[in-house]
Amino acid sequence: MAGPVQALEDRAVACANYLQSAERVVLASHIDADGLTSAGIAATALERAGIEFEVVFKKQLDDHEIATIAARDEETVLFTDFGSGQLDAIADHEAAGDFTPVVADHHQPAERDTEYHLNPLLEGLDGASELSGAGASYVLARALESEGVDNRDLARLAVVGAVGDMQAVGGELVGANREIVAEGVAAGVLEEGTDLAFYGKQTRPLPKLLEYASEVRIPGISNDQNGAIRFLDGLGLDLKRDGEWRRWVDLDHEERRTVASSLVQRALQKGVPADKVDGLVGTTYTLLAEPAGTELRDASEFSTLLNATARYERADVGLAVCLGDRADGLERARKLLRNHRRNLSEGLQWVKETGVTQEENLQWFDAGEEIRETIVGIVAGMAVGVDGVDRDRPIVAFARKNDEETKVSARGTGPLVARGLDLSAVMGEASAEVGGGGGGHDVAAGATVPAGREQEFVELADELVGEQLG
Repeated sequence: MAGPVQALEDRAVACANYLQSAERVVLASHIDADGLTSAGIAATALERAGIEFEVVFKKQLDDHEIATIAARDEETVLFTDFGSGQLDAIADHEAAGDFTPVVADHHQPAERDTEYHLNPLLEGLDGASELSGAGASYVLARALESEGVDNRDLARLAVVGAVGDMQAVGGELVGANREIVAEGVAAGVLEEGTDLAFYGKQTRPLPKLLEYASEVRIPGISNDQNGAIRFLDGLGLDLKRDGEWRRWVDLDHEERRTVASSLVQRALQKGVPADKVDGLVGTTYTLLAEPAGTELRDASEFSTLLNATARYERADVGLAVCLGDRADGLERARKLLRNHRRNLSEGLQWVKETGVTQEENLQWFDAGEEIRETIVGIVAGMAVGVDGVDRDRPIVAFARKNDEETKVSARGTGPLVARGLDLSAVMGEASAEVGGGGGGHDVAAGATVPAGREQEFVELADELVGEQLG
């Protein structure tokens, strides 16, 4: 890689040189799609470099979890997709001689630092849109290469991580992520193309593809199963095989063009603004080694499969898929995915029926124990734009974590970020004021707050969002 990431590469070389001198490494990673792909990239690179390691996953990295990692009594700990924001506590363990940390992350760093710290934000790159945690791990993997070892094939996992981390700005990866895409294409593991920008093109039957599409809402088709079927029936195409609806991946070029152009015409007829209609088509990232029609072929579907594993305490399954298990690991992941989709659907239905509370600058809902705290942020993101939920305000969601703590997830939009929204700052400052902690990215962030102080948190967050958006 070159250009604006050269300084990041220099940091990666320093990290790689140290890791190659380590006898054994604890690889600690986060549990979402970005964290799992980060771990998959790092684990593969360490193995190829002949470095002994063990992997541990953490839902969150707090003082207690860092202490449990230190208790493993290993000399070196590699943190991926977290660690930067927890450097205060990590540095204390480093000073005590518990371990030497190596951090490959993209979240906002704490004020303290450490010698082996790889983070795009340290070099002026945006960690929310230009490089993900998986991307940072990929840069490290390239630095770990030796004669006869080419880690560019890991670019496919870095792209899955970036897409899963919502870094596809306007449907396309930008910044250092683009350089990773280019390396994956050159290595023959990725294909970048332009296609219908709907989730599920590999696996969903056509009516479901259109009904559930949230990228651009078309009246009479979106959230309307019968409407989607009527639309497809009216195209004059043979869209069924043996009585079953075909998938987008099953269509030929002319069939796809007919469906896409008809969708554009219908959207314009229904009054969808032209700039939103443009969003019907976007950039796609295809993993060429994976079979067509599977969840692993498309970067967005791959990332959802991974999210369905660790969010249900099976990070080991997600890692196995990242490392190439296409037998038992993939089958277990698919079962978890089916359960995940059911829970998301039920969670979204709960939000539709219960509604959200509108404040002056944000909107929120408290799911209590109705929605798992590990998926409430995804549900919040899915809820944006449904009836009663304002697309022009960030949404904050609460879910019960335990008797003492409440999980908070916040989601914004690209246009809100362009106006000045930074949910990482909002979550961090508001949670600290009520005795909790949080952070993340400008468009998506989270926090943990003491149970019973949710309303106070909302008031603080609403004020902070108002200041940011003016």
